[in-house]
Amino acid sequence: MTLNELPVGKEAVITKVGGEGALRCRLLDMGLIPGTGVVIRKVAPMGDPIEIRLRGYELTIRMEDAAKIEVEAEGTAS
Repeated sequence: MTLNELPVGKEAVITKVGGEGALRCRLLDMGLIPGTGVVIRKVAPMGDPIEIRLRGYELTIRMEDAAKIEVEAEGTAS
């Protein structure tokens, strides 16, 4: 599942960060690295962007970028 598919309030762990070049580097620099726990906090009224909580802070990213981040929901096994 990707981060943009995760329901609001559900916890997950990042398993893979996709994208290429500068986009991937930017996502990694923001703390979106494999093994990090994330929670979807809010979704904007029009559905984009989303606010996520990770590493003790809130981060807002576009749905397009969230679709490049693979996660595994807490309590599920691959």
